[in-house]
Amino acid sequence: MAITLYGISNCDTVKKARAWLVAEGVDHAFHDFKKQGVPPDRLDAWVRAASWEKLLNRQGTTWRRLDPALQAGAGQEAGARALMLQQPSVIRRPVVEWADGKITVGFDRTQWALRAHA
Repeated sequence: MAITLYGISNCDTVKKARAWLVAEGVDHAFHDFKKQGVPPDRLDAWVRAASWEKLLNRQGTTWRRLDPALQAGAGQEAGARALMLQQPSVIRRPVVEWADGKITVGFDRTQWALRAHA
């Protein structure tokens, strides 16, 4: 299995993560949520691996701009999943599917170094 990084190309954290992978010589594919959408089957795998609570970014601008009714609807897994499919910017980034099948959310150089060079 190849490494796939999921995110949004103009996200600063995604930019840092992609630059780190390139600097470390780690071959990877990039999937842009804005251009390619969120694959529902992959979202389900991320929820199983990391939990919907960890995936749902309640700190970002997109979340803060959401109607309170939409925010309230994301209080349970089904509502959060629907919101993440509809508004990919509420997904914490980047999500990485590593060659060993593991999934991580967010950018952590130390954790990534262990995974990328395993």
